[in-house]
Amino acid sequence: MTTTLRPAEPLQHDADGARSRRYQVCVNSRPVGTVHLATSPDAEDPVGRILDLGIEEPDRRRGRGTVAALAAEEVLRGWGCTRIEVSVPVEAEVALRAAAVLGYRLRNRHMRKALGDTPPALPDGSRGRPMTPAEFGPWREAHREDYARSWTERGVPEAAARAKALRDTAAALPDGLATPDMVLSVLEHDGTPVGSLWTGTREDRAFVFKVETDARHRGRGHGRTLMLLAEAQAVEAGHRAILLNVFAGNTPAERLYESLGYETITHHLYKNLL
Repeated sequence: MTTTLRPAEPLQHDADGARSRRYQVCVNSRPVGTVHLATSPDAEDPVGRILDLGIEEPDRRRGRGTVAALAAEEVLRGWGCTRIEVSVPVEAEVALRAAAVLGYRLRNRHMRKALGDTPPALPDGSRGRPMTPAEFGPWREAHREDYARSWTERGVPEAAARAKALRDTAAALPDGLATPDMVLSVLEHDGTPVGSLWTGTREDRAFVFKVETDARHRGRGHGRTLMLLAEAQAVEAGHRAILLNVFAGNTPAERLYESLGYETITHHLYKNLL
């Protein structure tokens, strides 16, 4: 039997340079599922994405999805992509196993925690306050460097990683400290700044974008306090759950989040296309 992808629509071109297309997954010309592919707008480091891949129930557990994923890689290679990404919900165990067989690696994961009605209290001597304009400039530069480094460590070319850091930071914080639905805070302990926190909303859900303890004050529990501050801000804003992202290999952060009750909801995987 031959599994192929048959275009289900014309190739779509976005204004930012990205493209996408939906396909039927066919076995001997018989439709058995669908695939939706897309690319990033980054011309320096084009990335392909499998936005959706589904096989109809009668044809599942026969390797159709695995073959369709391989066919999707060929399409994206033809589009000039150097890497492919896919997001898999934690409950999709079959898809996660298939991705591992195909050579996909974990890049990062999203985690979630349910919140109560009462903001958690911070330890004695600790308090959060708004970040000042004087603090924002250096923080933004340091964030861009750190963000770019997190991508280069995962195989993204340095020029593309730096361009992505500039682009993503500008998109997320277009008005700096005044950006709606974004909160940048500084954690003080006994009057000394010991860390920073960036929280806000993503798709109407509370999200921790960045949490960082100053290097001179690490190992003293301030990371946990910053997370409590994030949860308190979310509860005060009316949210009953909070989400965050953690990169694979950041073991201290993973252990901290798990100890606080965060659970993985989505795995974000990638594979280099040779």
